[in-house]
Parts: sequence; structure tokens; C-alpha cells
Amino acid sequence: VQLQASGGGQVQAGDSLRLSCAASGFTFSNYEMGWFRQAPGKEREFVSRIGWSGGGKYYAASVKGRFTISRDNAKNTAYLQMNSLKPEDTAIYFCARGQSDSANYYNDPRRYDYWGQGTLVTVSS
Repeated sequence: VQLQASGGGQVQAGDSLRLSCAASGFTFSNYEMGWFRQAPGKEREFVSRIGWSGGGKYYAASVKGRFTISRDNAKNTAYLQMNSLKPEDTAIYFCARGQSDSANYYNDPRRYDYWGQGTLVTVSS
């Protein structure tokens, strides 16, 4: 199983970025996918989750309305479109493969068994 996150970069507040997570080594369309982030000196936190079919989208309150998660099962890729970026969005962003399709505990990192290496997003004011 491999997850390769990409698309990070350094942007100004208000800008947009789209992160991608390319998956391989498993049947991508059978699994939920999640995005988490970790800012310097902080715990890893949940950002968003999408079910195997593209439904079941959930967002952290801090990004709801600005970020959009999606997936293309034909391309084995998950995405995180990030708009109206803020300095507090600065973090390393990780994609992860989830083990359940339940609507419960989708934000618990323990539910996710494989993680990508992360891509750095830096937002300056």
C-alpha cells in the first residue's frame, strides 16, 4: 500500500491549493479516505473524510465551507481543494486510508491504517 500526497506549497492568505493523494497497492474504490494535518508543535488533527463511493463527506469545523474533498476512483486519487486559505491552515497535510464506512469516529486517526508522507502547506499573511 502506498499513498503519495502532493500539491502543497507556499501561498498567500486568500489563495487556493489543491492537494492530491495518489494511491496504489490496494483496491482504492473499496476504502474511505481521509485528510489530516499537523501544524508545528501541535497534534495531528482531522481535516476531512470521504466514503468509498464519494459520499459521506465530513469536514472539521475550521475548514468547512472552504475545503472540499473529492475522489476519482478511476484514477486512484483523492483530492482536497482548499480555498480562502488562512495562515492557521499552515501545516503538513497527510492523506490516509480508512478501514470503515461507518459515519461514527471518522475523525479518529486510529481508524486509518495507512498514511502518506505528507505535503507541506504554508500560508503567509
